[in-house]
Amino acid sequence: MEERIYKTIAFNTEVFSTFELMNQPQKKQIRIAITGPESSGKTTLATQLAEMYKGQYIPEFAREYVEELSHHYTFQDVETIAHAQVKQYEASLKSSERLFFFDTWLIITKVWFRWVFGKTPDWLEGQIMDCPIDLFLLCRPDLPWEADPVRENGGENRIRLFKEYRNELIHYGFSFVEISGTDDQRLNNATDAIRKFYKLS
Repeated sequence: MEERIYKTIAFNTEVFSTFELMNQPQKKQIRIAITGPESSGKTTLATQLAEMYKGQYIPEFAREYVEELSHHYTFQDVETIAHAQVKQYEASLKSSERLFFFDTWLIITKVWFRWVFGKTPDWLEGQIMDCPIDLFLLCRPDLPWEADPVRENGGENRIRLFKEYRNELIHYGFSFVEISGTDDQRLNNATDAIRKFYKLS
């Protein structure tokens, strides 16, 4: 399988318009997923991009779900999260919107299963292939770690998990770009990556 890998994009202040992206002739809908280890700016970047391009932001279901649990999450809980992510995707198919920014995706959930439980549900592999994402923005763990009650994997684990996510994207042959930088530079790198991927001027 051909590997379509896009390395970290250098800073570029040129930002293309919502009109250009939304009028890509080969796509009726466009789905971009922001992925990466904990505390790597995924939610901030996803919300910024959705606002900038007037797209629909698809929030991270896992955080909200785990925060409401009265017990430590189980294999069944993570499976519930994965099913919910699929439902979010299916809802986007029925939407009249054309541009979607997913805050995390099933790749993270697959690695989560394997990392914590050493196994994945039999059905998950098929769903990853059946719910295609046009472009993944893989956030590098170069932002300061910010602890909270839900986060589990700081330090070296962030680097290890980043490599796990990248290996999964390569394994599937998915298009992705590694995103680095802080503050406005991170956002500009993301917009530049999208512009280059869709060959916009």
